[in-house]
Amino acid sequence: QVQLVESGGGSVQSGGSLRLSCAVSESTHSRQCMGWFRQAPGKEREGVATFYPRSGSTYYADSVKGRFTISQDNAKNTLYLQMSSLKPEDTAMYYCAVDRFIAFVGECAPTRFASGYWGQGTQVTVSS
Repeated sequence: QVQLVESGGGSVQSGGSLRLSCAVSESTHSRQCMGWFRQAPGKEREGVATFYPRSGSTYYADSVKGRFTISQDNAKNTLYLQMSSLKPEDTAMYYCAVDRFIAFVGECAPTRFASGYWGQGTQVTVSS
């Protein structure tokens, strides 16, 4: 069973930056999609960014495009989400996830993670 632990969350003011980390218990296959999701109070979970190691392809939600960057450090079995120019609407619990299936795609759609492995989340709060 793959275990994931997020860290790096906290409180920042608008325009600030944070880098979230996700420690993965074991190495993943290059065809396993990896991603970051978030859920704010009263809202459904949404896909923020995904990464397909095999090709390096990335996906970003329109709301974070140009501000967030997803990356992976294979040697450390760690997934990162660099967030800059943060806005109050970015406030949410952020979760990292790994797809349990091998993908044969050019990019990883957020819907692929429905039955994947999930961390417990790290809170990000952005004040005005």
